[in-house]
Amino acid sequence: MANDRLRALEDVEKEIAVILQCAGNVVLELSKEKPNASLLDRQLSQFTGAVNRVESELSSQIRYLTQVATGQPHEGSTYSARKDCQMALNRAEYARVKLGELGRTCEVLLDPQT
Repeated sequence: MANDRLRALEDVEKEIAVILQCAGNVVLELSKEKPNASLLDRQLSQFTGAVNRVESELSSQIRYLTQVATGQPHEGSTYSARKDCQMALNRAEYARVKLGELGRTCEVLLDPQT
């Protein structure tokens, strides 16, 4: 699952390169005295398609990261379970420390030699 997410981000990176290439081609064509309208249309179509794909994939990635960050159940991750386990360990450690303090306080109160 993580590898799929990374591959998708690599694809987004490639699409961004396509976007920049299209933008450069359009600027180059527009700098000519007589720009080729059909070339501009093709570049515009390719540009908008790539932008739409990038926007869609980034939205998907953001939705996934929102699920992970809020602890909602999601496919292929143990984040929520690990977080719950770590919190339980922290609570157990806190309880152990407090019980130790309570035990020492009781010993002081019950020890007649002090």
